[in-house]
Amino acid sequence: MKLVWLLRGHKIYIQTHNFPDPDAISSAFGLQNFLKYYEIESILCYDGKIDKLSTKRMLKTYGIHIFAIEELADMREEDYIVMVDAQKYNSNLTDCIACEVACIDHHPTFIECDYLYKDIRIHGACASMIGEYFYITKTPMDPNTAAALTYGIKMDTSDFSRGVTDLDIDMFAYLYKLADKEKLSRMYNNVIEFADLHAYGAAIESISVYDKTGFAAIPFNCPDALIATISDFILALDVVDVAVVYAKREDGIKCSVRSERYDVNAGKLTNLALMEYGNGGGHFSMAGGFIPLDNVSKLGHNIDYKIRMLFLDAMKDQNKIQ
Repeated sequence: MKLVWLLRGHKIYIQTHNFPDPDAISSAFGLQNFLKYYEIESILCYDGKIDKLSTKRMLKTYGIHIFAIEELADMREEDYIVMVDAQKYNSNLTDCIACEVACIDHHPTFIECDYLYKDIRIHGACASMIGEYFYITKTPMDPNTAAALTYGIKMDTSDFSRGVTDLDIDMFAYLYKLADKEKLSRMYNNVIEFADLHAYGAAIESISVYDKTGFAAIPFNCPDALIATISDFILALDVVDVAVVYAKREDGIKCSVRSERYDVNAGKLTNLALMEYGNGGGHFSMAGGFIPLDNVSKLGHNIDYKIRMLFLDAMKDQNKIQ
């Protein structure tokens, strides 16, 4: 496999997007074990925090060791980075000192970049792509790795209700047969922290709906994963088919967008709405965006009103958001 030959003889880091979710972590872990079979050691890394209960439990359940970038003081320019579930130049990926030589991702590309190895395809979960690496090359897989990848697929496709492709279904069937079922079932117990209810409450209190587009604001620091979970929660309302949830954080404003409309591509919508103030992108049905602190003042005195108008105005341009 080209990726294996590329990485031989180098110190390898596998970097997820910032504030990694279960799909990112399981994909990085799966790739780490795939490379290990071919005698290539690697270190998993990320920027941000892992503070969601289900994600913390995932690390413990599957024995995954992943390091914050600030813990890796010995990273050098000549070291290699494989990006997983993320792409260079995206707002949710910190640029590290090492060289980004490879990218494995299931999101659309908004900013082109040359890599020595690139595998970017649109699927429901990046974990499905990593599972396919094992399948195609007939590389042995242990039950623990299979369980982690299975969980990643289930979570990122929202139990096969979002962005699912044939690959996701085929790889789930393949992985589930190999997976440690007890570890997989353990991940579904008590996954909401009591502190999360504060963020849910703030979103519920602030929700407003304009022609089936729901907006909700969280006026305090909130992890990316929790913002995304709340956007799914808002989308579940019967009067909402597009959800925009954003949190006002110390470093700027983080947005999570969901769409159930065939004529509204969440990734394109978010990119178009935020392009003058920050950046955004993602899949057809789910996306994320960020407005850095330096640009927040440009939104004016009424930030909530401005964000609503940015998205509502962007939705009027059907040619750019379909």
